[in-house]
Amino acid sequence: MEKHKLKSGLFVFIVSLFSLVFVLRLAYLQILKGSVYKIKSETQAIKAQIVYPFRGNIYDRDDNLLVYNVPSYSLQVSFENFRMDRAWLLGKILNTDSLGVYNLILQNILNYHYGEVKILRDLDIETVQKIYEHSHLLPGVDVVVESKRMYNLDSKMSHIIGYIQEISPEEIKSESYYNLGDYIGKSGVEKYYEMELRGQKGKRFVGIFGSGDKTEKFNEGRSDVPVKNGDDLILSIDLKLQSKAEKLLEGKRGAIVAIDPNNGEVLALVSKPDYDISTLSGKNFSKNYTLLLMDKDKPLLNRAIQSRYPPGSTWKPLMAIAGLEEGIINENTTFFCGGQLIFGDRPFGCHGAHGNVNVTKAIQASCNVFFYHLALKLNLERLSKWGLDFGFGQKTGIDLPFENAGVFPTLTYLKKKFGTLDKAPKGLLLNYGIGQGEIAVTPIQMAVYVATIANGGTIYTPHVVKAIKNSLLNQTTLLKVEKRKLGLNPKTIEILKKSMFDVVNTPGGTAYGIKIPNLDVCGKTGTAQASQPGQRDHSWFICFAPKDNPKIAISVIVENAGFGAAVAAPIARELLLEFFNIKEQITRVDTLKVLPD
Repeated sequence: MEKHKLKSGLFVFIVSLFSLVFVLRLAYLQILKGSVYKIKSETQAIKAQIVYPFRGNIYDRDDNLLVYNVPSYSLQVSFENFRMDRAWLLGKILNTDSLGVYNLILQNILNYHYGEVKILRDLDIETVQKIYEHSHLLPGVDVVVESKRMYNLDSKMSHIIGYIQEISPEEIKSESYYNLGDYIGKSGVEKYYEMELRGQKGKRFVGIFGSGDKTEKFNEGRSDVPVKNGDDLILSIDLKLQSKAEKLLEGKRGAIVAIDPNNGEVLALVSKPDYDISTLSGKNFSKNYTLLLMDKDKPLLNRAIQSRYPPGSTWKPLMAIAGLEEGIINENTTFFCGGQLIFGDRPFGCHGAHGNVNVTKAIQASCNVFFYHLALKLNLERLSKWGLDFGFGQKTGIDLPFENAGVFPTLTYLKKKFGTLDKAPKGLLLNYGIGQGEIAVTPIQMAVYVATIANGGTIYTPHVVKAIKNSLLNQTTLLKVEKRKLGLNPKTIEILKKSMFDVVNTPGGTAYGIKIPNLDVCGKTGTAQASQPGQRDHSWFICFAPKDNPKIAISVIVENAGFGAAVAAPIARELLLEFFNIKEQITRVDTLKVLPD
């Protein structure tokens, strides 16, 4: 009997336990999770909303913040869900009418044909609040939080930094990462380092009701993909030097490039005319960009890396290196200059009658006749070899987009032009000897060239970015720099440095007027023929300082400005004073008669 009662009690306990578990589960489902399952039952679809990363910041070499971000609100419309009968309401919020809304949508349908598109950028807070307040009446309408570029610049730096803009229909075909309306770098480091700066988008999943309304979260956010902000760039730019260079070129057309010859870091890079990059950030991009595009002075052109010019007499140090390295001349070899060289039935002129000159005197006084003779002895093969060795006719590899390779008449080029080298006019060599003819160089190439002489024969790839800072790991990685040694004889470098030192520091040197006390500056002036008849020549100057253990190499070109000694060289002098923080105690009296080169 007692055994029966025991079994009966155990049965009741088990039933009661199961009943309690069932009731508790039911209560959990209906009370605690009821709203969740109601949402799921009423949800028609699960949608992934993109969470946009903040683009990486940009700093100068001293960690001064140059480019940063602020939140920006964009109006996004899903063509699949938007109700056209609500256009009047959206128009009222946007201070337009239904027709205005139709036009905005029509423009984007013509461009993109489908999907979600941002039809307005840079909304003010009041408009954003109104859209949120009426969101239940505006299915398919969203406010997307993005970032807007802001600039903290004492100088423009427009051709270094560049600008961002909405990706084009053509670009999006080959760029799977981007969606309609996304921003992408279009020029400068913004374009070159796009992958590092852009970061990685995140995803937030929401449920969509039949009415078009959204839940705040789906699956408690566990399915969401976290966003990763872009990496920061640390530039190699010296902000004070950059500012000074921009002021010195103001009102002119030309370029300045300053490089650390010990590692290829670009200390300053200026192209004038330039533009204010802040005008290309925000809702007025199209209007301002069109104005820049139509400007006859071409402010969007980066003359420092894109424009090509004859090097003129700045080419002569390269000729000297080729002659010395090939054993054609030594430091004592002389050629007689009587003011011209008659070659065939044509006179090739010089700037004066220099008498017997060796290589040092020829560079100091910029004697054309010496280099005519040297070019003839070098011949096309050896001249071609040394031009290519120094990287002419090739891109330097600087970390900026759209670099121009320039033009260098290689053997292949000449054979293609004349059929065989025998048919090439011998007079070509004389022009090549003084940096004229088909030779066309960029200011960045000339900066790398003079930096290579300064450091004794190592070509470093120039770069405007010094390091990249990973935003997630908070780690800074220095840029890996490629270099190539030319294997020049130290004696050759010694002769070249002495010659270029005399250009600036010895009476009779073409740049004697820019001599700086207590600073051993080595340089070479150049005056290059303009491409259009009747235009003034271009003014060139290349230099480095100090002579031993150089810290900076500079190339300056000013278009249609005349002699290199008159315009480009004084600009370089001011930059050297700025870089070495030299304060002149007395007003400088320049008694120099400008010498041609």
